[in-house]
Amino acid sequence: MARTSTGIDVGASSAIALCGQYKGNTFHVTDFNARGNPSLGSSATEGDTSWLLSGWEELAQGFKPVAARVGLTGRDVNVRYTRVPRVPDWQLRNLMRFEVSEIGDQSGTEVASDFNLLPELPEVEGEDVVLLAMAREGLLDDHLEGLDLTGGNLDSFSPSAIALYNAWTHFGVVEDETVLLANIGHDNIDVVIARGPDLLFARNLSGGSRLFDQALAQRFNVGPAQAEKLKLKYASLRSGAAHPTPNHEKASRAIMGAAGQILSLLQSAILFCKSQVKISGLKVDRVMLCGGGAALDGLPQYISGGMGVTVELFDAFRMVETDKLDAASADLLEEFKLEAVVALGLATMGSDSGAYSLEILPASLAKKRAFWGETIWLIAAALLAVCYLGFKTVHLADELDRVNSENAGLQSRLSRETRIHREAEQLIEENESLRVLASQLQWVAGLGEQGARAMSQLDNSLPGDFWVSELTSEWTFDPELGVERNSERPMLMVRGMIRPGTDSPSRQFQEMTRALREALVGDGKSGGRMKESIDRDQFSLDLCLFGPPPPAADDGEGDAEGEEY
Repeated sequence: MARTSTGIDVGASSAIALCGQYKGNTFHVTDFNARGNPSLGSSATEGDTSWLLSGWEELAQGFKPVAARVGLTGRDVNVRYTRVPRVPDWQLRNLMRFEVSEIGDQSGTEVASDFNLLPELPEVEGEDVVLLAMAREGLLDDHLEGLDLTGGNLDSFSPSAIALYNAWTHFGVVEDETVLLANIGHDNIDVVIARGPDLLFARNLSGGSRLFDQALAQRFNVGPAQAEKLKLKYASLRSGAAHPTPNHEKASRAIMGAAGQILSLLQSAILFCKSQVKISGLKVDRVMLCGGGAALDGLPQYISGGMGVTVELFDAFRMVETDKLDAASADLLEEFKLEAVVALGLATMGSDSGAYSLEILPASLAKKRAFWGETIWLIAAALLAVCYLGFKTVHLADELDRVNSENAGLQSRLSRETRIHREAEQLIEENESLRVLASQLQWVAGLGEQGARAMSQLDNSLPGDFWVSELTSEWTFDPELGVERNSERPMLMVRGMIRPGTDSPSRQFQEMTRALREALVGDGKSGGRMKESIDRDQFSLDLCLFGPPPPAADDGEGDAEGEEY
């Protein structure tokens, strides 16, 4: 049977709660509540969370959430990405625990966290990308205080951006394209970038529809609440639209700067995704908007003009069953359907066990659940083990005398073998020390001699229109140079540029590499090898003069290989 879950999204302008079950490939809404936040018209200082409690107080009127999954966003939520080797789960948990502890120590605040792996990316080989979400414990405490007002119970906290991603994958039209989803709230924007059904990036950004209200408040010299009304009544971002009254024109012009800031935030999210996930060729094909700020007239067209892609409003409730709602709740959901997308995603995460999820818990609650979910069973297992050991002790008492008699005979043999073993270990340690010393000497001598010889020969052979842009030395391996893994050798990597318009660069490059090969590598029998490449105005040389010598050829075999030095 599907699990009933409630998604709750409390923001500065509204508080949304949506309850239901995910079954039959859709979500069945059984209850819905949406309230405006009275704190919208008040000015709050930084760090003031009274608006949060105000939203919860409104939501508590006539609504008791079941298994509440509460959305998190804002400055107190940090979503970051870490590339790690593919390691066992227990080792990955230790790595993330260490990173969270380090971040908490640096910030001086207690943080709660959870992590999950991104789907495997073809651009990232041999590594996993971990999405790590952290939230300040104080923020969780504020939400728990508000949840207590409703009389509901907590399932967990989750970043609102992850809820937005689940709403898209469960109820959006997912195609083979890259889509940016943005939930534009009053103070924050939750951004998700998905390629097909796969999550690439999720983050919350500071900035939202408050930017429009502030611009209108300044232009009309009114308060925040009146500015919100002016925005809904007069403001529009439609290009070339006729303005019926001077107030329409005045309001529309006033919000242009704020709209540019929203556009810049979305564009910066794409750039940040490229740098965080290391996908330099990322290109967004479509943008989907939701949240209260997305309802501003002409905003999709404005963003489409700025980003050069199709921009639409995300109506997640076309795929949702609402038959169990009464008429008033159904009308309320229709009114708040843009604001309720995150709540829908949160409820889906709580109800669908297969959903991509992050579950952040306060430290006290996490310990309590760990005790009843794990520790209590360990205690029971320990008690059973004690009983078994008591029985086993009695059963094995007769064996003790026999073992003691055999032990005396083995002691002398053990002493002799121990002495031999100790001497062998000493020899092994001495051999290892000599091996390390020899390796260090080869590293120092190899890099120095190899670099000096190569630089000297490059000074003589490098054409006038060629120049070296990068030269690095590493102790590494390269099968193409005959150096296998675990048999590393000093290698020199030369990267260079060619002046555009150079006459016959390929011929000059071949002459240069021929001279270098003759001077440095020779016939390759001493272990020297070099590989080179040229691509338009760039060239590269990889050189190893201390590789293992090639195997001796039998009956003429290997002659062809001897030419590849």
